[in-house]
Amino acid sequence: MAIVSHGAPGLLRGCLASLERSADARPRRVTVIDSGSPEEVPAMVEREFPWVELIRRENVGFAAANNVVLARDDCEFVLLLNPDTELRDGTVGSCLERLDRDPGIGMVGCKLVLPDGGFDHAAKRSFPTPLSALAHFTGVGRSERAPRGLRQYRAPELGEDEAGPVDAVNGAFMLVRERAVRDVGPLDEGYWLYMEDLDWCYRFWQRGWSVFYEPAAVALHVKGGSSGARRGVRQEIAFHRGMGRFYRKFYAPVRSPLTTAAVYLGIGVKLLGSLIVTAFRR
Repeated sequence: MAIVSHGAPGLLRGCLASLERSADARPRRVTVIDSGSPEEVPAMVEREFPWVELIRRENVGFAAANNVVLARDDCEFVLLLNPDTELRDGTVGSCLERLDRDPGIGMVGCKLVLPDGGFDHAAKRSFPTPLSALAHFTGVGRSERAPRGLRQYRAPELGEDEAGPVDAVNGAFMLVRERAVRDVGPLDEGYWLYMEDLDWCYRFWQRGWSVFYEPAAVALHVKGGSSGARRGVRQEIAFHRGMGRFYRKFYAPVRSPLTTAAVYLGIGVKLLGSLIVTAFRR
């Protein structure tokens, strides 16, 4: 199990405490990869959770930090878990059972619940199209009354309590089969933060491994708790660069130059707007 931490010691403490409470039958090793946190964070892990393996790194990004654990080949399954999550009893076990039942599944995601009890729609997603991305970021596609084509990014064909294959699950909880990781490869370290989970899911499907949403498994997700509820300048740039990288890798080769230019222009305009909003908040 890999948990990448960067600050937020209170959330990390809650995450690790939930792992202690929800022990599973199978042996497991929990590794915290500390990515450039203040000293208080790794010190807290060493002091309060001596059973956790702690690896210290500079702030190398989410993908590179997780790849430290993914490079190992001594585990049949690996769980990538955000420090702003808390697992409910039986969550890991339910996902392992799903993987045992279907050897074609390479990755399982769980149902993510927000602190107010609402559903985190990022728990199950469809790969974005230019139209669905535009609808999502303008807010139109987030309404349950919007046409399905505009809500496509949220995978509306599958209810929040329905189990089934989806294009993508959220990087806050990704339980992967080691054999699939060897086939697909690790997370793309070209992403510093954001979009690397969507990229990985896309590559799983490309290699013939299905991605599955399992609502019988539930985790609390304090969304943005570890990275910040509001993105700073560096995070905004990373988010939009990630969008561009994802499009360039998977969509640009099969789209017309005019469509590609329009998409890049849209990403640039959205980034400019986000930076202006960030500046005013400061």
